[in-house]
Amino acid sequence: MRRLVRLMALATFLAPASADAELSATVQKPSVDVYSQPSFEAPRLKTLQRGEAVTVAAQLGLWYQLPMRPAATGYVRVNDLRLVASGSADGGENLRVLMGEKAGRGRVTETAGVRGIEESDLKSAPLNQAQLDAMVGQRVDAAAAASYAAAHGWQATSLGYAAEPQPAKSGATASRPTVTRSDAVRAVGGLLGSLGSNLGSKLTSSEKVIPKGQGELAAEELALGPEIIGRILGARPLWGDADAQRHVNLVGRWVASQTSRPELPWTFGVIDTPEVNAFAAPGGYVLVTRGMYELLSNDGELAAVLGHEVGHCVQRDHYNVIYKQEMAATGKQFAMSRTGLTTGSEAADFARRYAEENGATIMLTSLDREAEYRADEASQYYLARSGLNPLALYSVMQKLAALGPESTGLAQLYRTHPPFDARIDRLDQRGDGPLAPYTQRD
Repeated sequence: MRRLVRLMALATFLAPASADAELSATVQKPSVDVYSQPSFEAPRLKTLQRGEAVTVAAQLGLWYQLPMRPAATGYVRVNDLRLVASGSADGGENLRVLMGEKAGRGRVTETAGVRGIEESDLKSAPLNQAQLDAMVGQRVDAAAAASYAAAHGWQATSLGYAAEPQPAKSGATASRPTVTRSDAVRAVGGLLGSLGSNLGSKLTSSEKVIPKGQGELAAEELALGPEIIGRILGARPLWGDADAQRHVNLVGRWVASQTSRPELPWTFGVIDTPEVNAFAAPGGYVLVTRGMYELLSNDGELAAVLGHEVGHCVQRDHYNVIYKQEMAATGKQFAMSRTGLTTGSEAADFARRYAEENGATIMLTSLDREAEYRADEASQYYLARSGLNPLALYSVMQKLAALGPESTGLAQLYRTHPPFDARIDRLDQRGDGPLAPYTQRD
């Protein structure tokens, strides 16, 4: 009852952006109950049927507010409807419905003259060491993130996720030596501390071919991440909002702590560009654009976006593309040394060589569609584990879909990702399953 009273109070202060501002939608599920308040405890007003056309007047958390004739107001969950995309270049009207006053503040609908980050930018941009250092300087540890979570009432939840890579068993035997944690640390040290050293040459086909072990993968990831992210920062600098930088690190680190790879040097940042996008480099480095950050209404939506990118890092999605590119270019699998051990300097040389040849263009390489769908799924599981509602991702997807394919700020997202409708379809097809109990959270 106390929860219902609190939600009723919030709903009282919720007002649409203007008297005639509404967003068209259709009922997505076979039947949908409409509640008198944004709560499952509230009385039901009516039941809608699949395909029925409705209008959305506002959004309150994970609820859409519907005008009910003649004068009532009803509420449905964000996954009960499918919003109709805007046909304009900025989607401003739809955003004003979903975000209310926030859509009119800052630069949420800034699209005029937007030039997104292009492949040529990422190919030519130099590594900006000062910006990289500033980003790393904002990194928070797991304890700081846990304190932030506790202050917001988020409790870590144990929940299995079959598609998530599992860490190697500590007692497992290996057919050849593996790289220790110190090897991986030396990779980063070699990368950041020896920028003036001579680069290692590409290994020749006469060198011994051996499969890469987990230690080699880890060392290369840790070396590649700063090289790639530093070049994105060479193309677009960090946003000069210290609170935003701190915010993404606290929320992002909390989400990352709920994954099977919490030991990565998770580092998050916001870059100063109005386009709507996010990037995940190998080794736990994640950037969101200012346009994306300002589009998100709450911590749940921010955690959903960061969770998707964290999922790419956990799965090594972009590193796997780099590895395949190297194999295609050389016709063989490189061994990082004749002994099978990867030293820090060799991993750093590999990363620098790759970045000098390719820049950060990997960030605009389209991943396999299944990799994107899997990252969406991972985000929902990480939300549930983080004490948040998995439907926060659904809310973000609906908002991005409502902006429409003509939105100039979404151009790169549409080029490198499946359409938002297809991603929402996949969420619907998969269903809530084990996530169902956590979709009832506020």
